[in-house]
Amino acid sequence: MRGRCAVTTTVPEPGKLSVADLAFWSLPPERRLAEFAELRRREHPRFLPELKLPFVKQGPGFYALARHADVVEASRSPQIFSSEPCSNSIADMPQYLARYFGSMINMDDPRHAKIRKIVSRAFTPRVLEKMETDLQAAATRIVDDLIAKGSADFVTDVAARLPLQVICDMMGIPERVRPMVYERTNIILGLGDPEYSGGRDYTRDGITRLGALYGLLKVMVAGYELNHLAMKLARKRRRDPGDDLVSALISAEVDGERLTDQEIGSFFILLVVAGNETTRNAMSHGLKLFTDNPGQRALLLEDFDARMPGAVEEIVRMATPVIQFRRTLTRDHLMNGHQYRAGDKVLLFYNSANRDEAVFENPDVFDITRSPNPHVGFGGPGPHFCLGANLARREITVMFRELFTRVPGIRATGEPDRLFSSFINGIKHLPCTF
Repeated sequence: MRGRCAVTTTVPEPGKLSVADLAFWSLPPERRLAEFAELRRREHPRFLPELKLPFVKQGPGFYALARHADVVEASRSPQIFSSEPCSNSIADMPQYLARYFGSMINMDDPRHAKIRKIVSRAFTPRVLEKMETDLQAAATRIVDDLIAKGSADFVTDVAARLPLQVICDMMGIPERVRPMVYERTNIILGLGDPEYSGGRDYTRDGITRLGALYGLLKVMVAGYELNHLAMKLARKRRRDPGDDLVSALISAEVDGERLTDQEIGSFFILLVVAGNETTRNAMSHGLKLFTDNPGQRALLLEDFDARMPGAVEEIVRMATPVIQFRRTLTRDHLMNGHQYRAGDKVLLFYNSANRDEAVFENPDVFDITRSPNPHVGFGGPGPHFCLGANLARREITVMFRELFTRVPGIRATGEPDRLFSSFINGIKHLPCTF
């Protein structure tokens, strides 16, 4: 009875889209921000129906957690707001996808803590030293190529190249397969966007059954290929260890337990998808923000080393590359005046929390001196805070230092071509010149 009442009392107004509609995610950013501002003003979180996708079993709906306080409290309470059975899709993930994408982000403690600890131990001083060298070398090559080219697509020529090169260098992925890794990453996170999922059956207003089947098959194949690549490399490194992260992963252990080849494959997908996509989108949004706010660019260039740490946090807050994650209630719970029931689904909308007027003064203003800046662009506080946050910060810093030192006049020359997604705040293309 409670679920039915919630749905009937929150039917969207005639002609108005809600965050539960596919078409909502094709609206201009300012329209979407306005809808989330309205959600934050509500006395209680809004209950919305799940997106209707062919071949995927829907539940009754989810609560949209749009306020910073709700997102933070849910993140800090994993024993109540569980990441199991699934955190990276609203519907429960089908088994044929979970075998590839069922990484530690879809686990609770103690299993999550053990896997995370094993992975953390693999980031040895030797691995980190090599990563820092590879990072600087990659940034230098990218700007060399940019200067030779003159004008470019900032996403494909700069922002997407750096994290991909760093991750592949770190994992020991051969050069010849890196274009495949990049393409498969786009397919996985571009589900629903015609450029990546393909086919005329994908539209911004909905997905036909044939289009959904085609897209899901592409995602499944992409997951298999990335998983197979990492597992093959793990087996090779067991026979012939090197100085890469895979070699460190297969030898790292906690309480006598090591990662299996399958777990290494799933972690590689998490690393290459999350580490590549989020950092490249933060960089792309960053260039657009500095183009639209020349005063902030000038402020940064006055003292880059002192102001870049704050600039990185503000870029991540404004961009919020990952829009949302799901949690599932393990028991009845009262939070901020609202009663939740065991089994309820909630979506933690990080993009909305990062614009919450109750926490951020002038939240829609880009201010690299903002302090404090308690954004949740790397996830909320708690056990699922982004494991790669410091790597992302370092990549953004190194890339913008290289750019603003060697081509300080670089700027976007057009509007971003945005990814059609309710999960990733992506930019597919962004023309630039200097």
